[in-house]
Amino acid sequence: MERSEIEAVLKVQQDYFSTGATLPVAARKDALRKLRHALETCEKLLTDALEQDLGKNPQESYMCEIGLAKSEITYLLHHIDRFAREHRVHTPLVQHISRSFVKPVPYGTALIMSPWNYPVLLALDPLADALAAGNTVVLKPSAYAPASSGALEKMIGECFPPEHVKVITGGRAENSCLLDCKFDTIFFTGSKAVGKEVMRKASEHLIPVTLELGGKSPCIVDETANLPLAAKRIVFGKFVNCGQTCVAPDYIYCAESIRDAFVTELKKQIARQYGDNPLQNPAYGRLINRKHFDRVCGLIDQDKVVYGGQTDSEHLRIAPTVMDHVTWEDAVMGEEIFGPVLPVLTYQSLEEAARKINGMDSPLALYLFSSDKDHIRFVKERIQYGGGCINDVVIHLATSEMGFGGVGESGMGVYHGRRGFDTFTHEKSIVDKKTFFDLPMRYQPYTPFYERLMHLFVR
Repeated sequence: MERSEIEAVLKVQQDYFSTGATLPVAARKDALRKLRHALETCEKLLTDALEQDLGKNPQESYMCEIGLAKSEITYLLHHIDRFAREHRVHTPLVQHISRSFVKPVPYGTALIMSPWNYPVLLALDPLADALAAGNTVVLKPSAYAPASSGALEKMIGECFPPEHVKVITGGRAENSCLLDCKFDTIFFTGSKAVGKEVMRKASEHLIPVTLELGGKSPCIVDETANLPLAAKRIVFGKFVNCGQTCVAPDYIYCAESIRDAFVTELKKQIARQYGDNPLQNPAYGRLINRKHFDRVCGLIDQDKVVYGGQTDSEHLRIAPTVMDHVTWEDAVMGEEIFGPVLPVLTYQSLEEAARKINGMDSPLALYLFSSDKDHIRFVKERIQYGGGCINDVVIHLATSEMGFGGVGESGMGVYHGRRGFDTFTHEKSIVDKKTFFDLPMRYQPYTPFYERLMHLFVR
């Protein structure tokens, strides 16, 4: 789209929001029901698009994208009445007689920029939150997932008028034009480098931003862990979507004493879940494009590969790969992998591991496999990370009951459920002062008597 067309879309949405049409809770529920119905009727359209972009199996597409988006919508429909209700708070004695309350109101027109790795879920989850909060929305999906972007454009275009929700496709030119516009809030999911640009552009208009980024998420396995179960769950979380998951375990950080036994379990689980030849497994996905494929291949040191390592350049597939005896100086530890390569490092003590992780950029997620309560408490309290799991991986994002987001370099702000509603909401703090009584002590002329009263009331 041309800049003038994008500006026209924003103007139409701003005008529509100013009519108040999106404010009633009934209207918000109607929008969420439309979105859920569209998901149900367009499920095959979306699964076909996900297969085309990422080679996703329909079961994986529903489990990791469509089903989770429907779950978020259902949760919001059940709770939106309570979320949107103004709530009374305590009024200090000196302000009596009055009523103090907080009134949740939408920001206005929201820009949501979604990534390519989960192009349906990471577009529709924040969209549902924004609609529940009463906003109009411009949704910009990633150009790297063209089939999914086209499917979203078709689906949204059929159930919402453009003044309420509009999908804008395209690449960097459209992204730049959108970021030059004065939206009321911006929600971005993607890389740290692009997140910095989003924040820089938003600062020119003082637009509030939510950034869902990434980072090297560690998976700590201590000497008390249930190794077969840990390997089973880690293999699932690491290699689902061919490793292209922002909260996937980026590397294993295990106690040196159990490394060999744990690597053996990893090998068993990869074979069990993906077969002896994963590149021939039709349910195993592929890398998003040639550039990304080449980058991930460049991180593999074949001298340290102990399992996998095979590639299929024609179909952009890399077999689930385990690298052992990895050091912090290896290329694979220099950046977020975002692919099906799992390096294994070891530590001598948990304190040493914590110091190392805290000395790096704060990760989006952290996972700990342990049965030691002291170790669990230590990791929860002493290491900085966005969120995570104990004795599992990735599932902490699959609930609407908790907020999901990063910290430090891995992002700012959270969403899902109530926290998602709040992300797209401004809370107005209001005092409704009654007129039949007025405390005189705040007015001049000041007197010793009123001063004593002030000390009595305000303390």
